[in-house]
Amino acid sequence: MADILSNLHFAQGSRKKRKRIGRGQGSGHGGTSTRGHKGQGSRSGSGEKRNFEGGQMPLVRRLPKFGFTPVHRIEYAIVNVEVLQKLVDEEKISDGVVNPEVLYKLGTVSDKKSPVKILGDGELKAKLKIAAHKFSKSAVEKITAVGGSTQEIVREHAAAKA
Repeated sequence: MADILSNLHFAQGSRKKRKRIGRGQGSGHGGTSTRGHKGQGSRSGSGEKRNFEGGQMPLVRRLPKFGFTPVHRIEYAIVNVEVLQKLVDEEKISDGVVNPEVLYKLGTVSDKKSPVKILGDGELKAKLKIAAHKFSKSAVEKITAVGGSTQEIVREHAAAKA
């Protein structure tokens, strides 16, 4: 019963006292407060910038710069015609009308605000009336081949530019 909680202590030497710097001679770090005599490091305000590499050319400046990020790039939510056929087969689309709101509610498109582009990958057997922001040529061919129709939605800010 010697190991009662009230008798527990840290092992000898496992805990070290903190240096109390700038507290005079009695602290054991008096006078210069561990900064040494004279020189840049002894003065207030010394300390290097984050990426300072001792005067050699910093890594950030040695590496090549490349690439370009277009400012007005439009990220489309992509839906293939095979996904639309799968939704019809699962009877999630019954009335034959497909638009971005329907695709968002069904969980096919994750972002409500992103424009939708229909691509022609896969097969389509169902006759659908599809409204989207963009269509690929192969998607339009496959949709019209089964008797469906496509309607391009004009985006608000794109219409304002024109």
